Amino acid sequence: MEIRKIDGDKKRFLPLLLLGDEQESMIDRYLECSDMFVMFDRQNEPIATAVVSKKAHGQCELMNLAVAPCHQRKGYGSQMIEFICNRYKDSASELLVGTGENPATLEFYRKNKFAYVFTRHNFFTDNYDHPIIENGRTLADMLVLRRKLRQ
Repeated sequence: MEIRKIDGDKKRFLPLLLLGDEQESMIDRYLECSDMFVMFDRQNEPIATAVVSKKAHGQCELMNLAVAPCHQRKGYGSQMIEFICNRYKDSASELLVGTGENPATLEFYRKNKFAYVFTRHNFFTDNYDHPIIENGRTLADMLVLRRKLRQ
């Protein structure tokens, strides 16, 4: 596996990006002003992506993390997080991520050393043009999690 930074034509990876954020207009808000990384398999096929936005106060935010369905639950998402943490540890003190209240997703982030920080109430209902439904539940609030990059 190889992870590469993508500087141009980021939308060519839209099918992967939509797995992590299902509304293209939301992806458009952050994609071009953020760093994008794609993991490729040995056949040079993209299997995972991560998009990171640099914030103020020594923070960066994981805006999108996605792994192709046939490659999920094989550790590639965790490998992308470790890559991101190593990449930004000298320029940021913490990595933030916002996610819905999906137990499996929250457990994934917990296993990757993220902890709950705060809730953005009504984020999904206020910012998406359709209901976001996961595991039969309509999501309203976004949970913001943090992983410290330095001690």
